Amino acid sequence: MTKFLSKIFLFFLLLSPIKGEASTLLVPMDETQKNHLKAYGVAFWVLENDVVMEWLLNYRGGSFLFPHSKLIEEELVIKGVSYAVLPDQKIKQIKSKIADPEVNMEIVQLETAPKIAVYTPQGKQPWDDAVTMVLTYAEIPYEEIYDSTVVTGGLPEFDWLHLHHEDFTGQYGKFYKNYHTQSWYQKQVKDNEKMAAKLGFEKVSELKRDVALRIREFVSGGGFLFTMCSGTDSYDIALSAQNTDICEHMYDHDPSEPNYQSKIDYTQTLAFKDYTIVRDPMEYEYSDIDGTKDHRVPESQDKFFLFEFSAKWDIVPTMLCQNHTMEIDGFMGQTTDFRTEFIKPDVLIMGENKAMRTARYLHGEFGEGTWTFYGGHDPEDYKHFVGDPPTDLNLHPNSPGYRLILNNILFPAAKKKKRKT
Repeated sequence: MTKFLSKIFLFFLLLSPIKGEASTLLVPMDETQKNHLKAYGVAFWVLENDVVMEWLLNYRGGSFLFPHSKLIEEELVIKGVSYAVLPDQKIKQIKSKIADPEVNMEIVQLETAPKIAVYTPQGKQPWDDAVTMVLTYAEIPYEEIYDSTVVTGGLPEFDWLHLHHEDFTGQYGKFYKNYHTQSWYQKQVKDNEKMAAKLGFEKVSELKRDVALRIREFVSGGGFLFTMCSGTDSYDIALSAQNTDICEHMYDHDPSEPNYQSKIDYTQTLAFKDYTIVRDPMEYEYSDIDGTKDHRVPESQDKFFLFEFSAKWDIVPTMLCQNHTMEIDGFMGQTTDFRTEFIKPDVLIMGENKAMRTARYLHGEFGEGTWTFYGGHDPEDYKHFVGDPPTDLNLHPNSPGYRLILNNILFPAAKKKKRKT
């Protein structure tokens, strides 16, 4: 049997209702759910098999509705995901409640699984990046790409792109002071310089600038961009510095351009404005956008809070903020969060640290596409250092911090269901 025919056969099996039983499976996403993260994986698997499902925004933490089939139910059991088989009358009651104009809920139809790319260099360990860890744990397929794919025009093949904790300024994460004698750092420099030369660039910073611009074109053309930690501010800084050299000699073998701060073009960025770049090559910081140094509270008190949006009117941020709690434990990163005075006025802040008055979770539109910036490195590792062991997500199946990542994965599959008038 060909791959195409096998998929058709599986499609009909998934859609075949169980005779004499209710036709709908409800996967609750509130505190009763045993494994929130695996639930997203089942949702993605259903979409991969061309089965339409529904996302009940703000109903029990953003629950999922699947057609009731034996294969889907078996998948839920295998993955340890909590679910309930509901009769048609109960489903009608739930949907009637959601349709009430006074209730802050909505139904979103999910139709097609997005094709996912993760921009990441070869040799990176999976635990170096929270997104690859949670995709692997949830069993959501993705393809790793890097500079050559971007420069040669491969991005349009994908719907959703995540940027690994890259430094798009060409300064290698500003790890020089602490790690330039380490073999892994020296190899990173060597590999990047070799890649730049192969692709026709004189310097790594010039290659990263070209990559940043092509990623922006991807978003403008309708792509979905998601990134965390230093992939946020370093990306915007690279866009704003595309016409000047901000790298010192240890990074690109020549000095930076004099007075480069005056040549920063904030009109080129997605999220940030009016920031000042940290000129010292020995300081582990890109600019004053990052609020890491403001976190002077104990770990137990470091929290950020999601905003509540109107599900019927602000459907995109509502999707991206689905969770079983509005309070999320904080976690640090090279870029932990964003000082609000440097955020552009048209950017939507979806989560904030009230104590620090910083933004943690940002979203915006650019052209036909969208982007989301999420501060911090690992939602279940408060301070992740180089060489630290990986986070075991089997210990955190209900992580609200990781749920925000997976909301972004499902977002491109969504289509608002039209209500009868």
